[in-house]
Amino acid sequence: MEYNGNAFVKADFILEPTGSGPLNGLTFAIKDVFEIENYKNTAGNPDWYHTHGPGQQNATVIESLLKNGARLQGTTHTDELMYSLNGENHHYGTPVNPRTPNRIPGGSSSGSAVAAASGLVDFAIGTDTGGSVRIPSSYCGIFGFRPTHGKVNMNGVIPLAKSFDTVGWMSQNIDTLLKVGEVLISNDEVKDHSFRHVYYEEEAWRLIDEENKEILLDSLKDISKQDVNIASDGLVKWAELFRFIQGTEIWQAHGEWINKEQPTFGPGIAERFQWTSTLNPSELPALVEKQNAIRDQLSSLLKENGILVIPTAPDVAPLKNLPSEELEQYRHQLMQLTCIAGLTGLPQVTIPFENKDGLPIGLSFIANHHQDIALIKWVREMLFAKRKVTR
Repeated sequence: MEYNGNAFVKADFILEPTGSGPLNGLTFAIKDVFEIENYKNTAGNPDWYHTHGPGQQNATVIESLLKNGARLQGTTHTDELMYSLNGENHHYGTPVNPRTPNRIPGGSSSGSAVAAASGLVDFAIGTDTGGSVRIPSSYCGIFGFRPTHGKVNMNGVIPLAKSFDTVGWMSQNIDTLLKVGEVLISNDEVKDHSFRHVYYEEEAWRLIDEENKEILLDSLKDISKQDVNIASDGLVKWAELFRFIQGTEIWQAHGEWINKEQPTFGPGIAERFQWTSTLNPSELPALVEKQNAIRDQLSSLLKENGILVIPTAPDVAPLKNLPSEELEQYRHQLMQLTCIAGLTGLPQVTIPFENKDGLPIGLSFIANHHQDIALIKWVREMLFAKRKVTR
């Protein structure tokens, strides 16, 4: 296996297919947070590696992919304990974004995105809690998918925040994205994927600059749309709600280990974990009640034939080695976009475009719960009809 841009933690760790199916002949890489028999995960942090033993079995997702003909080519880098959207790792380095090497790849599924975008594998598996598949997909110029929350089995995956954690996948090829989805997602979807109502979230579109906005919206100029504002109190309030629920659950998941082992975290990550330790878990039920109201509201809007269209990220990938304070400011803006699917548990697919300088930008589509396969199929048909993106 070629070692490219530090995408892989272990590039010669190969698992052969255990069966035959729709993924025959396809290769994949997997984020270093999935349990693999006799393999020790790093979760992006040396102290995690040294304080945890090897896996006892393969994660359910890995078993499903192997049984359907795919070949595992290696494990990929991640941000520390998956708690970032940047892809820069203080301990293990930053995987090189193959589309724009002077910019970050996005995280926390950074290595998986780079492996897919580099063509080292046909598809790559990551996790998405706050945007960790969608954002690196956008930054690296590939297709990425976050499924309905709870739709894909999370057994054998190191947790971050249980209310938001999902398995996600990325590829240069939307047909491959669909094939992986049909393997990992149970077959209980609405078969009709002729979505008839397309909604543009006005506040979300104000978060992206006019030039990039024009490029993305031009790709949909022939599709009738309706402008909506889904957050009466503003997406910034939704992002804060997401942040507090996530932070509380993160400390519940990892606080005991952090207090016991006193791990060393890199800049930005350390401060974020410290903040989670200050949150009051007794406030969580009231926050979840607000989340459920938002979930019901957006689900009622979309029904079975509606799609919400938003930019995946506010801009192209930030430059490498920016001060952590500057990246945190950008993160707050970014979370106003990623929290929509996160809070509601809705499926979201991001597709690649380029700005005037040839740098990747992403366009996203969000459908109602359990419309995952229908969503990917609709996007694929729309893209092929308009010939905006190749297979």
